[in-house]
Amino acid sequence: MDVLALLNSRPLVNGAEQDALGRQWAVEHGGDGSGAELELLRQARDLLRDVVRGDASPVALRPLLEGVRQVPEVSADGLRWSVETPPHARLAVEAVLDWAAIEKDLPGRLRACANDECQLFLLDRSRANRARWCSMAACGNREKVRRHYQRNH
Repeated sequence: MDVLALLNSRPLVNGAEQDALGRQWAVEHGGDGSGAELELLRQARDLLRDVVRGDASPVALRPLLEGVRQVPEVSADGLRWSVETPPHARLAVEAVLDWAAIEKDLPGRLRACANDECQLFLLDRSRANRARWCSMAACGNREKVRRHYQRNH
């Protein structure tokens, strides 16, 4: 599960918030699209958004991981860990684990777009760690045009 896809499933379109998180979205990401799965995904999305923005502690994610176990599997290829979770919780748990892996490997690189009129998130993979917008073509350009207008008027 790509945590960025989950975080960005509630964009603003023409100033109105849209919720792309439905049965089709869940199925496209490997889920079954059940009501219980969608409810847990929405809860995970909201909690992850708060954690990434710094409005909540990562401890807030703990309820999403209740009943989850990591089980070692040894094969000829070596040791591999698998996650056991209730079927309806698998996508939400994978999103939290993806967030945790990003925080470990790329700390501070998953963040909200700097455009106050945008609700999307970005994963900054730049060397300088200076990416600010979810899209340079959209939000970045709008911000630069706005600053240019303010300087010249």
